[in-house]
Amino acid sequence: GRIGQLDIGKSSQAIYWNMCETFFDFWLRGTDNNFDQIPRVQFFTMGTNQWHKGNEWPPAGIAICDYYLHGQGKAHLAESDGVLDLTPPTSDEAHDNYTYNPSKPVDMTLNLDFWDIARCLRDRSQLPKREDVLVYDTPPLADNLEITGPISVTLYASSSAVDTDFTATLIDLFPNGYAHLIQEGIVRASFRHPDRPPSPIEPGQVYEYDIDLWVTSYVIKAGHRMRVEISSSNFNRFDPNPNTGEPFGTATDPIAAKQQVFHSAEYPSRITFLTNQDR
Repeated sequence: GRIGQLDIGKSSQAIYWNMCETFFDFWLRGTDNNFDQIPRVQFFTMGTNQWHKGNEWPPAGIAICDYYLHGQGKAHLAESDGVLDLTPPTSDEAHDNYTYNPSKPVDMTLNLDFWDIARCLRDRSQLPKREDVLVYDTPPLADNLEITGPISVTLYASSSAVDTDFTATLIDLFPNGYAHLIQEGIVRASFRHPDRPPSPIEPGQVYEYDIDLWVTSYVIKAGHRMRVEISSSNFNRFDPNPNTGEPFGTATDPIAAKQQVFHSAEYPSRITFLTNQDR
């Protein structure tokens, strides 16, 4: 009934085994339980704590929404100037910098039980005090914002290394300061083109990275803020990239990488998701 400090109610109980039983009863026992009339899609929306049914995924009647990263080069500070809003950048903005040291990775998931992650999910509010984490926030939302479907971050970034990682995390920032993880993702620079063989990057060159944050159905409540975190590691959920470009598991001397994140008219870094304002 809880994910971290988020109360999702008793109705969130999984229906997987009940569905399996209904399936086998219908097809193997010949039980007339109308299994063939059950909608093809069932999903639970966290925040409103309701189940929804339909025959499409993503569900019909939702719109694509882009929130753009803004700032003047200080998104890495505890008092960040990083902003997240619906307006595309119209002029050059100062890019953000941070240094990613593989020997000191972001370790929010260190010693976390991934088989029981809902119960032991941690408050991320202290994470932005790290110099290697950038944060971009909306103002407090005037209305509820439902995110239902796939989520991705389009990130324009450069690195001093020939290979590195970039991470993106979507956060629900509560009025009391609690920072709740909604979804997260990672991309390895050498695998930036999933349909091509891995290849190194040129240090200092800006590349476009598509970071897959998978899917969710989640409502950020009015008065809360939406946050996007950008960094380069998430240990121990993912192995820290040593930044050397050597084959996986062979690097013995990892090096630090100087990372630059761009958000401008030429490089409109953003998070993209599907939203339903009518539910």
